[in-house]
Amino acid sequence: MNYYINKEKDLPLQEVFPGITGHLVHTEHCTIADFRIAAGTKLPLHHHPHEQTSTVLEGRFLFEVDDQERICEAGEVAVIPGNVPHRGTALTDCRIMDIFSPVREDYKLI
Repeated sequence: MNYYINKEKDLPLQEVFPGITGHLVHTEHCTIADFRIAAGTKLPLHHHPHEQTSTVLEGRFLFEVDDQERICEAGEVAVIPGNVPHRGTALTDCRIMDIFSPVREDYKLI
């Protein structure tokens, strides 16, 4: 078993939504996504059964989770429970690390 991955060399760059591309790592229990999000990209209101933690690594991203809204910058984390409606807007070019649990089987199909 290989315990190490070079995202740039070993994984394809995948587009999960227009304006959102990234490298996806799937483990037994979670999916880890290193996303690049183009400024102006708007994610529509949606929900999924997966718990999601989104760490902003670069840029400014407006998160709207349930009835709470916040602009997050580098170092800030949004914690989104499963099945909670959320949406977002990239105010600048962003890099966000998302962790989903359980695994995003739908992302394996992209």
